[in-house]
Amino acid sequence: MSINPMLLCDFYKTTHSRQFPKGTTELTSYFTPRMSRLTDINSIVVFGVQAFCQEYLIDYFDEHFFKRNLADVTNEIETVLDNTIGKKNYDSTRFVDLYHLGYLPVEINALPEGTLCPIHVPFLEMKNTHPDFAWVPQFLESLISAELWHPMISATVGHLYRQIVDEYYDKTCDDSTPRGKALGDFSFRGQECLQSAVKSSAGWCLSFLNTATVPAIPYLEKNYYCDASLEPVAYGSVSTEHSVMCSNFAVDGDEITMLRRLLNELYPHSSFSVVSDSYDYWNLVDNILPQLHDEIMAHDGCLLIRGDSGNPVEIVTQTVYHLWEQFGGTINSKGYKVLDPHVKAIYGDSITIQRCEAIYKELEAHGFAACNVTLGVGSFSMQCIEQDGILKPFTRDTFGMAVKATHGVIDGKEVTIFKNPKTDTDHFKKSLKGLCVVFDDQQDGRIRVKDEMNQKTKNFYRSADMLQPVFRNGKMMRRQTLSDIRNRLNLEGI
Repeated sequence: MSINPMLLCDFYKTTHSRQFPKGTTELTSYFTPRMSRLTDINSIVVFGVQAFCQEYLIDYFDEHFFKRNLADVTNEIETVLDNTIGKKNYDSTRFVDLYHLGYLPVEINALPEGTLCPIHVPFLEMKNTHPDFAWVPQFLESLISAELWHPMISATVGHLYRQIVDEYYDKTCDDSTPRGKALGDFSFRGQECLQSAVKSSAGWCLSFLNTATVPAIPYLEKNYYCDASLEPVAYGSVSTEHSVMCSNFAVDGDEITMLRRLLNELYPHSSFSVVSDSYDYWNLVDNILPQLHDEIMAHDGCLLIRGDSGNPVEIVTQTVYHLWEQFGGTINSKGYKVLDPHVKAIYGDSITIQRCEAIYKELEAHGFAACNVTLGVGSFSMQCIEQDGILKPFTRDTFGMAVKATHGVIDGKEVTIFKNPKTDTDHFKKSLKGLCVVFDDQQDGRIRVKDEMNQKTKNFYRSADMLQPVFRNGKMMRRQTLSDIRNRLNLEGI
């Protein structure tokens, strides 16, 4: 995308600069999840702020606005706005003044990424740093909202799955068993667009190491200061697909020939998965695999048998039981069966939070450890959740996320800005008032917000404020690494 950044907004944002009261020199806004439409999910993982500031507020604005020819920039803006809302209805000089300033006069403070932010608590504060540009923070609302809500929800989804993994690994697996590869992100092709796929997968990778989304790796390396050559950023997998299995079947007339080729020629020293339901899944599991028993046990890697259709709970658990009968395994320190390391079950179709938990619960009931399976989570889980028999889509409004101005300085005087609609019967559109401090309540360990502050009282509580500097005047103020964020979110490690 190469659209002028001053056009990356709702139309009405272009008119607001002259609608604010005369003498307005400062506005402070907060980005807050104001409610939850989901049962028992009352916090959201903070993720994507640092990447947004670098990618858009610095790189994008520089390339497509500040470092371009002024005439070209203004012509683009005026051509669009003159022919849509009318040249008399906006003030183009505001954009010219910003261009000459040469940077975005904005300060952004936010909760550290990987923090679980409770509902009603703002995770981001944004204010102008130059008195002539009080209109800029709210002008950025459309862009920052569109870019942040989705990766934060995907990071939250990953965390929800990770909680299930931790529960069943604690119960059924040796303490030393890695958890980061228990589940993987399979959602690329089902996302709304490439950008969504990349940022969604990056959010997922806060809790897990497996993803099928290749561009998530360079995205994380660039924006979260990690290096896949030096540390575990994320991993892909070697796997077949139906086109591979079916085309080989068309030539060979069977499936065993391709399996032998995979084991002995293509990947003799690598683990790989084989999609196994192109024709008759249980025939492959029960009749073909026994013929390959010695070759599988001699293989320097793990063969993952992948179902791709049918009832996930039944297919996955029965596969584990059948593999145990054929290949055996060991009993771990907690008394649960673990398959021989040469074989494992994997499933990547229609996995949901409920089905993931049901698979682990069924395995536990039959004496098998949760680590016998790997699950692939697709776009369904990244875009909606099932609760009480109802599919609830993930949108910005799932958590009522919104950027609202709450404090201003007008003619040198501080003013409290807030909204409290009487027609809002659900009472979630009521905004915070004044300046805010987000703090860790020492009495119960919960993150809370204190609002209705002025500049003096906020300064008094500044040392306790968890909203930390991220961006100021076109420059990054701090740099959080992927490792930092993972450790903050997953205290037991990736």
